[in-house]
Amino acid sequence: MAPGLINENPTVYEKKEKRVRPGGPPSSGEDEYAVEPIDELEVFDHIRDIKDPEHPYSLEELKVITEDAIEVDNERNIVRVSFTPTVEHCTMAVLIGLCVRVKLMRSLPSRYKVDIKLAPGSHASEAAVNKQLNDKERVAAALENPNLAEMVDECLGPSYA
Repeated sequence: MAPGLINENPTVYEKKEKRVRPGGPPSSGEDEYAVEPIDELEVFDHIRDIKDPEHPYSLEELKVITEDAIEVDNERNIVRVSFTPTVEHCTMAVLIGLCVRVKLMRSLPSRYKVDIKLAPGSHASEAAVNKQLNDKERVAAALENPNLAEMVDECLGPSYA
């Protein structure tokens, strides 16, 4: 492992099996252009394989992201995701939250407002990190930084493990 890691020996958990969603393509009687609701499982499936910036594990394997920490309100078109860094002074918390936001921006219909937050009490700078992650101008500025955008793309890239 590289020297200077914040959490050199994180606890690694087993990944859950991907569940098959009920239903399938619309039948001849259904409106194929109807707005389809999403659920927590769908959101979790989009973000579960995001790679941790420091370790060769997914956010699911490190239990940074869990299905229980996702809320979907289809009536108001809001998705809320809270995540728990592996240590309370994690310097990668903003990057992890940014990766989750970008993945959901790319994956979900644009009608959804996405709120990304640290789980309460999980980080020493919780309020500051939450403010950064949900400020449109700060997120846009961060993604204009080529080094940061490259790190986000790396975390969102396919895993060959």
